[in-house]
Amino acid sequence: MIERLNGTFPVAGTERRQTTALETGTFGDLLRHRLESIGVEPQEGGVALSKHAQQRAEERGIEITGDLMARLNDSVGRAQAKGAKNILVFDATRAFIVNVPQSRVITAISQEEMKDNVFTNIDGAVLL
Repeated sequence: MIERLNGTFPVAGTERRQTTALETGTFGDLLRHRLESIGVEPQEGGVALSKHAQQRAEERGIEITGDLMARLNDSVGRAQAKGAKNILVFDATRAFIVNVPQSRVITAISQEEMKDNVFTNIDGAVLL
């Protein structure tokens, strides 16, 4: 006879512990919580930062604010209207490479790194 098993069972040698809501939530819940913890209001269907872009922004001292995310989202919308696939979104102090179909920031670049850099594999540019 086969019995249906429900629940979780601890692995031998480990203690059972209480899990938090964040540990049992979906990826979207975890991302939303992380964005809120750094002061970024998530936008439904808006642009998102890849893990690589988040790391680069932190390393390069680029502050990701709600206003910046809104401006990136607007830039992606304008690029979509023109049929662009990969764009450079920039101002005088920072730049971002964005994959338009996925609405995902691929990397973040500081002013220092923009000086002697050549940007390839982009088909559009948007000024912030």
